[in-house]
Amino acid sequence: MKSQATRQPLPTFSSTVYSLQMKQTVLLNLLIGTLIVETGFFLIENGIPAKPGMAGRIGFFILTPLTLAVLIWLRLRWAAIACVIYATVGLALDIATIIQVLTKDSEAGISLIANVVSGLFYFLLIVSGGRSFLDVEPAPMPLKSHPPNPPSLS
Repeated sequence: MKSQATRQPLPTFSSTVYSLQMKQTVLLNLLIGTLIVETGFFLIENGIPAKPGMAGRIGFFILTPLTLAVLIWLRLRWAAIACVIYATVGLALDIATIIQVLTKDSEAGISLIANVVSGLFYFLLIVSGGRSFLDVEPAPMPLKSHPPNPPSLS
């Protein structure tokens, strides 16, 4: 007697599940947007030839998002939490700068706009990076066990 394999129904997926590719794309877009905004405002503020002592600012605002984008592109899961840490520090700096610009009686102009825009990017990067890091694919369901063999009649 030939036993027939029982077919298992396909699992149902929730419509709120996002693919790894989508999470990776969102993080990459936010990091590239942060890189563009920070580089643009850095160049507007300081000019093309960087002043001496700007290596720390260039490293944090330009090279760090570029490095994180490469790590996200390589699909390293821990890079998402590194994005959250980077964006938290960046958002704190932006909030401090916004408060400083608003409380002193000087021209707010481009500095205020730059910090509001980059703060928005940092906030979205915190949310997306945290969600990407915490969203773990569910473990596959174990196969159903086979019924025990009937006792032999010998």
